[in-house]
Amino acid sequence: MDVDQYENFPVASVLLPKALRAPIGIIYQVVRTAGDIADEGDWSPAERHARLADFRAGLDAVAERRAAPVHPLLFGKLAGVIAQYKLPLAPFYDLLHACGQDIDTRRYADRSALLDYCRHSASPIGQLMLHLVGAATPENLADADAICTASQLISFWQDVAADWEKDRVYLPLADMRRFNVTEAQIARGVVDDAWTKLMAYEISFVRTTLIRGAPLALRIPGRLGIELCGAIHGGLRILERIEKAGYDVFRERPVLNTFDWCVVAVRTVVMRLSRRVGVAAGSLEGNA
Repeated sequence: MDVDQYENFPVASVLLPKALRAPIGIIYQVVRTAGDIADEGDWSPAERHARLADFRAGLDAVAERRAAPVHPLLFGKLAGVIAQYKLPLAPFYDLLHACGQDIDTRRYADRSALLDYCRHSASPIGQLMLHLVGAATPENLADADAICTASQLISFWQDVAADWEKDRVYLPLADMRRFNVTEAQIARGVVDDAWTKLMAYEISFVRTTLIRGAPLALRIPGRLGIELCGAIHGGLRILERIEKAGYDVFRERPVLNTFDWCVVAVRTVVMRLSRRVGVAAGSLEGNA
C-alpha cells in the first residue's frame, strides 16, 4: 500500500494547522513503515507477512497500553498521539490489512473487490484526519471515504503503465472483459476504441465519487477546508488531463503543470467563496 497514492488528499501540507503537523507526521511514518514492508526490499512474501505480523503486534501493544515489541520508538510516539487525540485504532488495522493484500493480490475481479481494497487502504487516511480535527461525524466520514477512494483510483488510472511493470492491474477484470480490453493490450500500450470506452467508464465513476464527497470541504473550517477544496479540484483536473490526452496513460503519465495548478487554485477560491462545489466538467480554458 503506497502512501504516495494519497497525494490528492491533504496529509502533510503547510496549509495544515501547525499543531497538527507533528501528529500527522507520526501517522505518516507508521503508514510509510507498513507500506515499505509490503512493497520495498527483497523479502519473500512469507517474510513480508511475518514482518507485518510483527507490526500488528506493535499495534496490539498500543491498544493494550504496553511497550511495543517492535519499532518501540515509533509505536511509543503513535501511542502518545492516539491518547492525546483519542484516535481509533481500527483505521491502522485496516491499513495493515491492505498491506497484506498488496503482497498477495495483483488483480481485482470486479469493482466491488477494488472498492473493498480502497476501503482498507485509502479510507483510513481520511478517517484519521477527521478524528484529529474532531470532525468525525457519520456524514463527514462518508464524504471523506468518497474523496479518499476517488483519489486512490485517480492515482491508479495515472499509473496503469507503471503498475503493469510491477505486475499489478487495478482495472477491474470484469470491466476489462466488458469492454474487450486485454492485459496484452495494456502491455503494448494500445489506445483504441475499446480502451477509450473502458477508461471513460472508469473516469466517470471516479468523478461522480469525488463530487459526491466534495461537500465535506465546505463543512470543514479553516485551512484544512481550503486544502480539501484544492485536493478535490486537483483530482478533477487530473481526470480532465487524462481525457484531453485521449485516455493515453501509456506515453506519458498525466500530471498537473503550472497552468493546471493555477486553474486548481482559481477553482478552489471560487468553491470556497461561493460555498458551492461548482464542479465544471470542462477545463476553464476550454481544450487547452
